[in-house]
Amino acid sequence: MQPFTTLTSCTVVLPAANIDTDQIIPARFLTTTTRAGLGAHLFADWRYDERGMPRPEFVLNRPESAGCRILVAGRNFGCGSSREHAPWALLDHGFRAVVSTEIADIFRTNALKNGLLPVIVDEASSTWLLANPGVEVTVDLAAGTLTLPTGAKASFPIEAFARHCLLNGVDELGYLLSRGRAIEAYERRT
Repeated sequence: MQPFTTLTSCTVVLPAANIDTDQIIPARFLTTTTRAGLGAHLFADWRYDERGMPRPEFVLNRPESAGCRILVAGRNFGCGSSREHAPWALLDHGFRAVVSTEIADIFRTNALKNGLLPVIVDEASSTWLLANPGVEVTVDLAAGTLTLPTGAKASFPIEAFARHCLLNGVDELGYLLSRGRAIEAYERRT
């Protein structure tokens, strides 16, 4: 996993509320246990028509979305069933952060464990971001802030252990493995 410190990127905006995990990655694409290639199926039912052709009006199919690493979404992003494939698809597409006023708990946990930063912001910041698609913003994980082009900063909460893992580019297992000597020393003492 790549360490996450700061990220400056233009945004892709999906203003819909209640975007669930089946919309993020439809169930028919859950036949794989690897992450590679899932980005091609991200939002598949919205991105492609019934013949599999890209819908030019969908935001991810527009040229200005290429290379954007921050997704801004409406309230309650990632609701629905638990599927680790949802953050995998977002990451494989190139996103490193998702911004919303509300992100479903299970999705948020899966995202953090896989290196995707869920950024929960206040209503005013979200409203501004939704109304200004494509703007460049900066997410500073260490400071816990998202900086708008206006200079305004929105603070976002993140649990200390998740922050540590993201900043250091390790998952939970990687963290435990890095503590191997201390664990062995503890076991010898007990």
